[in-house]
Amino acid sequence: MNVLSIGNSFSQDAQRYLHRIAKADSFTLNTFNLYIGGCPLSLHYRNMINEERAYMLEMNGESTGFKVSLKEALLNRDWDVVTIQQVSSKSPYYETYQPYLDKIAEYVRLCVPKAKIAIHQTWAYEQDSHRLNVEMGYSNHSNMFKDIEVSYEKAAGEINADLVIPSGKIFQRLIDSGIEKVHRDTYHASLGLGRYALGLLWYKMLTGNDVINNTFSDFDEEVPQTEIKIAKKCVEEICGI
Repeated sequence: MNVLSIGNSFSQDAQRYLHRIAKADSFTLNTFNLYIGGCPLSLHYRNMINEERAYMLEMNGESTGFKVSLKEALLNRDWDVVTIQQVSSKSPYYETYQPYLDKIAEYVRLCVPKAKIAIHQTWAYEQDSHRLNVEMGYSNHSNMFKDIEVSYEKAAGEINADLVIPSGKIFQRLIDSGIEKVHRDTYHASLGLGRYALGLLWYKMLTGNDVINNTFSDFDEEVPQTEIKIAKKCVEEICGI
């Protein structure tokens, strides 16, 4: 399976362990991320129109050192899934998605008509953080997530997406399960558990394969066994709904 993300650092977080989680199951899942930090849909659209080599290409959770255009990436291989997302700071506000989302989805279908399009739902910022309370104006992370969820559901419907990967929901579920730290800087995923839970979720959503018995454990920072079990349980619960 080949997966391409038209994203930013949030898709980078999601893909960090994904290839290796699949490899632990002897499943071939090649992941590619088009990386520009903090890239919103409006900039993806401008890059699409200009065919600019603006993206650092990441493969299987690592940088390749190559810069590519969106067109070059889309035409590079037969993609099974292409993911699209809004930048996290604009994700609660659906008016920022359009008309860019429609145009990007149309372009993806033109370039790779056989690929499924997935909406990558981003996540809320850390409770009591400056980004959440001051920059975004939310008093509670759950309220930010509710707005994010509504916007991504609408986005999926507007472009007739094949699936939504509920990354925001897995973070909420982890927090509700007693995990205190899923962010590393109040907005990106933590290098251990946060990225791991995202990888498990993407793996389950993209393949349908079991995650409870997955043996991957090569983390960039330590993840306690108790938290590994909680992450697996949360993924199974979300994907079973």
